[in-house]
Amino acid sequence: MRLPDKHTHQLIDDLTQSGCSFALYRFPWTDECHFILQYSGEVEKLNDITDLNNQKGFVIAPFQQTDEHPIVLIRPEITAYDWEEITQSLTSLDHAVFSIQPKSTESTPVITLNETERYDRYYAAFRRFMEPLKEKEFQKLVLSRPAFSPIDETFSPLDTFVKACNDYPRMMIYLCHTPITGTWLGSTPEILLSGCAQNWKTVALAGTLPIIDGIEPTEWSDKNKEEQAIVAEYVRKIIKKHGLKMTEKGPYTARAGQLVHLKTDFLFQLKETHYLGNLLKELHPTPAVCGLPKAEAYRFIIENEGYDRRYYTGFVGWLDPEGQTDLYVNLRCMEIRSTEVKLYAGGGILPSSDVRAEWEETGQKMTTMKNIL
Repeated sequence: MRLPDKHTHQLIDDLTQSGCSFALYRFPWTDECHFILQYSGEVEKLNDITDLNNQKGFVIAPFQQTDEHPIVLIRPEITAYDWEEITQSLTSLDHAVFSIQPKSTESTPVITLNETERYDRYYAAFRRFMEPLKEKEFQKLVLSRPAFSPIDETFSPLDTFVKACNDYPRMMIYLCHTPITGTWLGSTPEILLSGCAQNWKTVALAGTLPIIDGIEPTEWSDKNKEEQAIVAEYVRKIIKKHGLKMTEKGPYTARAGQLVHLKTDFLFQLKETHYLGNLLKELHPTPAVCGLPKAEAYRFIIENEGYDRRYYTGFVGWLDPEGQTDLYVNLRCMEIRSTEVKLYAGGGILPSSDVRAEWEETGQKMTTMKNIL
């Protein structure tokens, strides 16, 4: 993907500092991007995923919905496709749109930790997670962690978005800003829900191995296979409850950046599309980002992980019950702040998991975002 002209480039970067709300996104294996802008009024804040029933717009939803981190729906006051239309749409706006400053969304300044201190903090959380797993209270838990990389005044969100598009053609790339959520950029391989009319798709994605010297691994450990099977069985039950004529493909090895995962595709039909929020409520969060049993694992993570995931492992994308819907799990993402970006990564923990291997896996996942900085 090419960058737009310098004027459009600057306008989009300015929007990430404005009071407007917008999303720029590109689907896998395409070069053209979609643009959604709401320039008047506040974005809609929703209290529950079921409030997405019969709604249309760009959604960014958190892992845990709170007053501070609500589900946000950007109304499509302007929609454009590819740079020529995007440029025309932006140049037609009043210049004042780009200069409104949003409310601050940044948290308390981060205390910088060295590598040993970060590992010690992760190790303590890992031990908290392993205890109930060994007692068989959970089949699986997902443990994640944040990291930080400094940026300076030359950092361009749009440059970073385009680099992600060029480096990761297999993934959905997005750049989203609202005064409520702040600015997020992601490169995610995992569909949460996609389709239109009667034909729909979701996936089970779990298990992770690195690509070494350009060679994709083909042998999967029992731990990875078990993790993927747990996720697939959960998704299968949800689709059987809501959908019709379900078919499966997989599990198979799917590449995402410099990693590969085990993936199963689920294709199914829906009789009614105006209640997608009901289906999303059961799919999110999937065991791939949470654990099983779902409700208990969700509560355990919130109480024991040791930090706030915010919009990481939530979901993002376009929702339209009467047209095409494309929603993705918010993985391989960064939160863009004034002097740094906050990176997030996690992995599935089973009783057989090894802390050093899980630490290294989360580090490998973070390189997806680090490589485009």
